[in-house]
Amino acid sequence: MGVPLLGDIRDQAGGLDRDQRNAFLAAFLGWTMDAFDYFLLVFVITEVAKDFGTSAEKVTVATTLTLIARPLGAYLFGLWADKAGRRIPLMADVLFYSVIEMISGFSTSLTMLLVLRFLYGIGMGGEWGLGVSLAMEKIPPAKRGFYSGLLQVGYPAGYLVAALAYFVITPIFGWRGLFVFGAVPALLALYVRYRVGESEVWERTNARLRMTRTPLREVFFHRKVLVRFFYLVLLMTAFNFMSHGTQDVYPTFVKKGLGHSPHFAVGIAVIYNVGAILGGVVAGTLSQRFGRRRAIVGSALLALLVVPLFAYSKSTAMLAISAFLMQLFVQGAWGVIPAHLTEMSPDAIRGFYPGVTYQLGNLLAAINLPLQERLADAHGYSFAFAVVVAPTLLAVILLTAFGREAHGVEFGGAPALPPDRAEADRVTGPETHPGTGLS
Repeated sequence: MGVPLLGDIRDQAGGLDRDQRNAFLAAFLGWTMDAFDYFLLVFVITEVAKDFGTSAEKVTVATTLTLIARPLGAYLFGLWADKAGRRIPLMADVLFYSVIEMISGFSTSLTMLLVLRFLYGIGMGGEWGLGVSLAMEKIPPAKRGFYSGLLQVGYPAGYLVAALAYFVITPIFGWRGLFVFGAVPALLALYVRYRVGESEVWERTNARLRMTRTPLREVFFHRKVLVRFFYLVLLMTAFNFMSHGTQDVYPTFVKKGLGHSPHFAVGIAVIYNVGAILGGVVAGTLSQRFGRRRAIVGSALLALLVVPLFAYSKSTAMLAISAFLMQLFVQGAWGVIPAHLTEMSPDAIRGFYPGVTYQLGNLLAAINLPLQERLADAHGYSFAFAVVVAPTLLAVILLTAFGREAHGVEFGGAPALPPDRAEADRVTGPETHPGTGLS
């Protein structure tokens, strides 16, 4: 498979014009810096707790509040993007979460930090949907797989940058310096302003909606669109449990559970995020040839096989290998999601639909970190990983296999509402073969 895979990557990676490249780069950097800002707190939970004279478990409430706020951000910025275009809301969103991140570094109490992390979650929730809709609407259908994977690995890339920043900044400026540095993404707004054009798909769709006078709420409340919405929320809940269940508590597991130094934990994080980046690109690329669901199911099955090694490894070598493999497959599955969700979304509400389904899944998965911490306190971290990650992977496999996809659909050419069965399948995805879930 190696040579064909390299050929697929080469074929899908090339051939973009300047505007397409700029739009993709803006979306990628926005998601990378968004994830960077989110994971800063994960690395300094113990330091923040010590500074405010509280427990690490109370500090982890900040990450839960961020996850809870993300659907609100996706809703607000997504509605704005469907009415006003992708660029201006994206610029405003990046500026918003960057400023909130910087102010977090000046928190005078845990309560202030918790409020700011909730506000930051609004910005984080808005960015993904806006960036994905802008990028995927500009990328040619034949190249969506590769760029979907590359876009989604902005998340582990942000984790990797956060790990490196922890190494460099914390010894000099402490945890507060990390958050002040988190204002850097604000510069991305200038790049979007001067280098990125508006989505042509949105412009065509907006013109059509003005002519037909079809309100956005009517598109959303169409029966097939609404049913697909709730299915995708359920799917994204499983996906977010899978991702956060294998990542959020891992640095604490290495430091607190196994007694290693913070620098050792960050070193392991660098290794498994390299795996995550490779996985996203590879699985995203393969999804263009084999379909979105087959790429997701295959990645999740491989991750399921790694669970015992991931949960119960203790030696340095096995920790590194098992964490690398887990994120290779988990983030491989995630690499398909930008293409999968945007293809499943109606043109008229693509700014709102993918981001809100994704972030509502985050909301339902927000209990993951406190849940794993409680399980770890009672039964150990290995048990906490095993009982959360294995069932979650099974849920991802089943929900994906018996779902639908709209692989390679053309954006921008459909009426606002599906008038017949053929058009309904174009909006909500083709029917599956009975008993297999695969088209």
